[in-house]
Amino acid sequence: MTKILVTGGAGFIGSATIAELQKHGHDIYVIDDLSFGNRDFLTIPDTYFHKLDILNGPGLTEVIHKIDPDWIIHLAAIHFIPYCNQHPFKSSNINIQGTINVLSAAKSLKNLEKMFFASTAAVYPICDHAIPETQPTNPLDIYGLSKLAGEHLMNEFHIQTSIPTIIGRFFNAFGPNETNAHLIPEIQRQINLGMRTIQLGNLDPKRDFIHTFDMAVAITQLLNKFDAGFETFNIGRGLEYSVRDVVQAFEQELGEKIVIQVDPDRVRKVERMHLLADISKLKKFIDWQPEITLNQGIGTLIKVGVK
Repeated sequence: MTKILVTGGAGFIGSATIAELQKHGHDIYVIDDLSFGNRDFLTIPDTYFHKLDILNGPGLTEVIHKIDPDWIIHLAAIHFIPYCNQHPFKSSNINIQGTINVLSAAKSLKNLEKMFFASTAAVYPICDHAIPETQPTNPLDIYGLSKLAGEHLMNEFHIQTSIPTIIGRFFNAFGPNETNAHLIPEIQRQINLGMRTIQLGNLDPKRDFIHTFDMAVAITQLLNKFDAGFETFNIGRGLEYSVRDVVQAFEQELGEKIVIQVDPDRVRKVERMHLLADISKLKKFIDWQPEITLNQGIGTLIKVGVK
């Protein structure tokens, strides 16, 4: 049985990843300060859950050494871009200094076998094509910058320790347990209020939406197979959808017409028109294929509601 520590495990990507890892019989421990996550998303004993801020270096070191994990999956971060833009120091401090604290504690572990770091497609520049991992990075915002710094910290960690380290560049995740006002949960929120004329911002940008269940399978398979070196993998679906496409999927699953009104306050002044993952490297490495379509995922959210 592998002992796995997941930082930020009570978030929506973390909770999906933990559920997948539990299917394989792994022993899961979580560190999360619950600023964005929810303890109720997890089915682990209280003794395996530690409510802790990753900026608390001494406390973090004590807990990580006590757990003494075989693998660490570092998801803890502030990743909602509008929030990051509004709170640049807070978000960059958590995303960078928090990562430094995790790695500082991890360096002295004797049994650590693997490290996984959740990065983001926001490290890439504006591109009109499917983006491979070889694309030179050029973040547009503080979130992308902070995650790119995290990637460099992970590379330094690997050089110093030789511990196999994976960078997962996440594209646009969606699924149950979302706690930030991203596009899909925001549409769902307005629909849950009974609105069929909804307020949105930019309508034409396209994004690569991947369900968290598919993402969790990819993370699990990467960790199972990866045993040496330092590698970066895009984790997306390999298809892109505009905001209009997403609304149309809601219409199809609801069986009702939805009218869009553009709210000027929601319109981003600087916007990518495309953000599409080239996932050929990931598919080749783990023989993986995403299974949940946009419509299927949205249909499930409509049936059960976004928690």
